[in-house]
Amino acid sequence: MVRKARVKSSSGIYHIILRGINRQSIFADDEDRMKIIKTLAKYKEISQCRIFAYCLLDNHVHILLQESQEPIGMIIQRVSSSYVIWYNGKHERCGHLFQERFKSEAVETDSYFLTVLRYIHQNPIKAKIVTNVADYKWSSYSEYTKRGQLVDTEYALTMFSDRSDEAVARFIQFSQEANRDACLEIPQMKVKVSDDVLCQMVKQQFGVNAIKICNERKEKQDDILRVMKEVDGTNIRQIARITGFSSARVWKA
Repeated sequence: MVRKARVKSSSGIYHIILRGINRQSIFADDEDRMKIIKTLAKYKEISQCRIFAYCLLDNHVHILLQESQEPIGMIIQRVSSSYVIWYNGKHERCGHLFQERFKSEAVETDSYFLTVLRYIHQNPIKAKIVTNVADYKWSSYSEYTKRGQLVDTEYALTMFSDRSDEAVARFIQFSQEANRDACLEIPQMKVKVSDDVLCQMVKQQFGVNAIKICNERKEKQDDILRVMKEVDGTNIRQIARITGFSSARVWKA
């Protein structure tokens, strides 16, 4: 099948989704999340791109950015490669972590820019992680309400008002509004047992982190995978996602 060409943005602004391969979790802990934020900051300086928003979920990342000296393909390749090398070293694993081709959509107008900005910050609400955007730690929302570090907040805030205090107040109101925003997204799977609960069960019962099961001997791998499959509310894809195994490997265990 021929790949569909990526739509080029005349504004240079894109909404990007970087997702784990096979829906695999890409963060095992907060240190991992902080590492990818630092990696974004590093390559923002190198590529001279502008980052307007981000949100880190368990198995994917939303980024709103504007390319400058380097195209988005090169920027994302730099970020993902650097993070994967670090992540694999830390968690004693090997192989791919991200889906090979990231998703992107062009953002051509100010109105759609604001729609995407709100959509990204409200993603944890849609995922039923929090009920208020301000309560989610791993998004750029707080940079708009407090002080911007990684993201360029001025670009969006000036769309609300030329006065900084008024702009922030209007941004907060806009971000809290219920809406039917429809942007680039990934299909969500219905999972009754959360990844965290399943990982904790594995840790308590077998004394190993889910992402490091691959380092155990094959007999123990099979034992753990079989127990995980017997947990009500789990499925093959979820187990593959949090362990890093392929769905076929999980199914055969």
